Amino acid sequence: MGPHGQTTSLQRLLLVEKRIVRVVELAGSVMDELANSTGPRTDILTTHCREFMQSIKEIQTTLREEIKSACEYRPFEKCDYSARISNEICCKKLEYIIEQLDGMQQSIDQCKDGI
Repeated sequence: MGPHGQTTSLQRLLLVEKRIVRVVELAGSVMDELANSTGPRTDILTTHCREFMQSIKEIQTTLREEIKSACEYRPFEKCDYSARISNEICCKKLEYIIEQLDGMQQSIDQCKDGI
């Protein structure tokens, strides 16, 4: 658990990883039970299959929540950095254009003076 009793995203994903390992173990246990020379014990198969399905549902739910959370996470969305940079770029472009226009004006003035 993280601060304030909440689990972090990483902790939830680690729990999913442990559940996946458990699901694989359950699948192996079911295969062993099916291969039992005396025949499979229905109660054990039922218990393992029930736990398997419950774990799969929990894994899916947690992964959906984590994917949704990751898609909603936009750390720079409320930041004005991109707007400020865009503004600075526009200002530099305008300064360049003004320099070019001043240069053109000087050329025109020189041509008028030369005529």
